[in-house]
Amino acid sequence: MRWLFLLLLVLNGVYYVWHQQEAPLRAKEVAPLSLYRSAHQDIQLLSESDGAGGRRAAGSTQVREGECVYLGAVTRQDLAQSVAQRLQGSNIKARVEQVNVPDSAGYWVRIAPESQHLLDDALLQNLAKEFNELKHKIMPCEGIATVE
Repeated sequence: MRWLFLLLLVLNGVYYVWHQQEAPLRAKEVAPLSLYRSAHQDIQLLSESDGAGGRRAAGSTQVREGECVYLGAVTRQDLAQSVAQRLQGSNIKARVEQVNVPDSAGYWVRIAPESQHLLDDALLQNLAKEFNELKHKIMPCEGIATVE
């Protein structure tokens, strides 16, 4: 009985050493936060909504009267021109403006109010993939500090 106990003890030690020498588990790869951030930029509180339920542009974002959709915050004017040309190829009227907004100054592409209904989430996602810095915002059409 003593020999059986010692044999089981030795086998247990060998089993422990064998498991310690296995390759460690690999860490799971995590997608960058910037991929998730763009999908959640258009979240709006119920207290901030107008309650009308009329959604007109930019997928799930609400554009009210006197507000326009802007794409941008790019640092170079030629990138903004490229975005505007790409939109004009889709029959969307757009123009480049340099906007000085405190949190995101730079060149923005302003979508004309009559063309905002042509914007959808698929188009915005394709543009965001093609132009890395691109984001969209809803701001007042008039009264923005533009540099002209």
